[in-house]
Amino acid sequence: MNILSLIRIAIRALMRNKKRAGLTMLGIIIGIASVIAMVSLGQSSTLSVREQLSGMGSNMIMIMPARQMRGGVNMGSASAQSLDMRDLNALEQNTRYVANVSPLVNSSAQLVFGSNNHPGSIQGVAPSYLNIRMYKLESGIMFTDEDVKKYNKVCVIGKTVVENLFKNGENPIGQVVRFGSIPMKVIGVLEAKGQNQMGQDQDDVVLVPYTTVQKRFMAINHFNMLFASATSEEESEYAATEITYILRSNHKIAPGAEDDFEIRTQEELLTTMSSVTQLLTVLLAAIASISLIVGGIGIMNIMYVTVTERTKEIGLRMAIGAQNRDIMLQFLSESVILSLIGGLIGIILGLILSYLLSYVLKWPFVVSQTAILVSFLVCAATGIFFGWYPAKKAANMDPIAALRYE
Repeated sequence: MNILSLIRIAIRALMRNKKRAGLTMLGIIIGIASVIAMVSLGQSSTLSVREQLSGMGSNMIMIMPARQMRGGVNMGSASAQSLDMRDLNALEQNTRYVANVSPLVNSSAQLVFGSNNHPGSIQGVAPSYLNIRMYKLESGIMFTDEDVKKYNKVCVIGKTVVENLFKNGENPIGQVVRFGSIPMKVIGVLEAKGQNQMGQDQDDVVLVPYTTVQKRFMAINHFNMLFASATSEEESEYAATEITYILRSNHKIAPGAEDDFEIRTQEELLTTMSSVTQLLTVLLAAIASISLIVGGIGIMNIMYVTVTERTKEIGLRMAIGAQNRDIMLQFLSESVILSLIGGLIGIILGLILSYLLSYVLKWPFVVSQTAILVSFLVCAATGIFFGWYPAKKAANMDPIAALRYE
């Protein structure tokens, strides 16, 4: 019996019980759709994280004071004062792979304009901070190195601050906003960036010269952090190594001693978050794969029922010359076709579900060709694996007993 004849006979047999065939395929459909949706969402989340990190500056490097231990108690890094002007100057003058460096000094403040106020914080930075964090100006200008030298009371604000302080549609440029008791002139407004991968609003930001925060707000000489950008994303690790060497030399840290600072690159963050999302994707796909096993067991049960119902038909085919191999292939082909049709429907449903979820979550839509190919092969393997035993049972029937079966 040729393959086309087997397929025609199998399809006719399945069409005689459409409802049963549809319900049997349901487990396969749900399993395949779930696997494709989970894998696609996992890849979408990884791509979304990469895009958001790139939006923060794909070659950005963060330098923080190391955590302080006092009396066996972890005091965190906020109270550390290991980064100062000497480090900033050394990194600006003695690096090959670092393109920009900016300190960061934070201070909390109630922002007030007229009768409107907004609880927030100000960030003391250098003009190069815009390039490092990939912020862009929507209007106005960025403060200059001259403003930094003179501790000028000027600021650049984000869209969230604009929306909360200038509710009547005033042009923020040139307006004076009070930070606590200190008036600051708005000279620029940043383009909107939205939330980052941690859910933090990147538009709720006020940038001022770092010397202004140090001298007028906090009366300190050290920095909370240093931000740097490598000359390229590929050279981030070289830049991190270079920074480590310079800071260890600056701080006179003996060979083998621990650093009093920590360095984090975007690639490290991306690797960590990607490994987490990949692990979750594998776990979710594994859970979804259970539906495939359930669907395969359903196919086996239905094929057993089918073999029992068609016992006389099997006996008649054997009586007119059908070989055991022909009977086995006939029922095995029905099982495989049932599984493949369910798999195709599941693939289509999985892609639709992936697209809808990506649209709702505002993630990029990713089609995993590997997941589709593997799903298709799994469908064929499921049909063969779970259909083989019922088909073998049909092929091993005694023709005389089958013809006498009631």
